[in-house]
This record gives sequence, C-alpha cells and structure tokens, in this order.
Amino acid sequence: MQARILITGTSTGIGAATAREMAPGNTLCLHYNSSEREADQLHQLTDGLELLVNNAGGVVQRESIEEIEWETIEEIFTLNAFSTFMVTKLVLSLLRAGHHPQIINMTSVAMRTGSPSAVMYAASKGAVDTFTRGIAKSLAPHIRVNSIAPGVIVTPFHEKYTSEEQLEQFRAQTPLQRFAEPAEIARAVRYLYDSTFLTGATIDVNGGMYMR
Repeated sequence: MQARILITGTSTGIGAATAREMAPGNTLCLHYNSSEREADQLHQLTDGLELLVNNAGGVVQRESIEEIEWETIEEIFTLNAFSTFMVTKLVLSLLRAGHHPQIINMTSVAMRTGSPSAVMYAASKGAVDTFTRGIAKSLAPHIRVNSIAPGVIVTPFHEKYTSEEQLEQFRAQTPLQRFAEPAEIARAVRYLYDSTFLTGATIDVNGGMYMR
C-alpha cells in the first residue's frame, strides 16, 4: 500500500536522506521551517497519514551553562522539543485516519551522554525521548511511536556548530572510528517503519559511542 508520509526538516542531512529512502512507492509531504499554518494546510492535501517523522532540530549555538541566556534556551527547546510536540498534536487526526500509522522522533546520542558545550540541546532531545515513551503508551494500540538517537552524522549541522578539534574528539570516542552518513539513519527510519511490533523504543545508531 502507498503510504502518506510527513517529514520535517528535509532541506539537508538526515531529513533529505529519509525523504529519498522513503520516497519510492509512497506520497511524501516535506516540510522545513514549519509553522502551525503549514501543518494546518496539510489537512487540505490529504485525509490521512501513515508516518510522521519529526526530524527538525539543531544546536542553535554552543554555550556552557554559565553563559547561556534564557532566550537561547527558549529557542533551543522550541526548535528541538516544542516543534515535535506541536506538529504531532496538529496532525494527530490525520494519523488516526491512517493505516497502521507510526510516529518516529529524532533525538540524539547527546541525550544519552550529556554534552558540556550543548547542555540545553541535549536536554531538549531528552525531552523528546521522554515524550516518545509517553505518547507510545497513550496512543497505543492504533499508533506506534518510536525514536532514533543518532551519533555524529556527516551533515551541514556540524559544519556550523562543531570545530574540527571537537569532531576529532567525537571520532576518538566512537569505537567504529568513523561518523555515519545520513543514509544510515534513514535506513533506521525504514527499519522502524517496517517493525510492526515495536513501539516506545529508542534505537541508538552511534557507532558504539554509547552502549547499554
């Protein structure tokens, strides 16, 4: 069956790779810089969704907890956590009308390990992880909800926010001694979509940076 899929944050990186992975045989709605108005417009384009991928996010800026300002905290949580909460709420009726629908949220290895230079980013991704488990229970059995916690991925994300020195530190902390390509995370999205007895799970795709 052709699936109707909404993916946020699709301009580059993981979102763009996920769109390419899920496109064959399916109908995709691609959003970036999404607003409530755009999410409402989706109701005019389709009467149901089979998959929502909440991928939009970013560091915003790296600062220590001593330096960070309240406005930056709000911006980080709005981009990474509040957007996931609200997009989910706004399209919930479409998911309920879908066939075997699922939500996949994107978190981060940072919420597992902590990040001294991006404390609030890690905290916002931790909020998404907790949100995943909560709505997995509240929306069961009709809607499955899972998440993916990527490690360091080769995307423009790090070109802007991560120095070469930091990248080398991250590489040294990764047992596989390399970073992932966005397509490797996109394949994890496909895996979750196809795993019909999986809900409330967070899949760690980080090259061994975090193990449990």
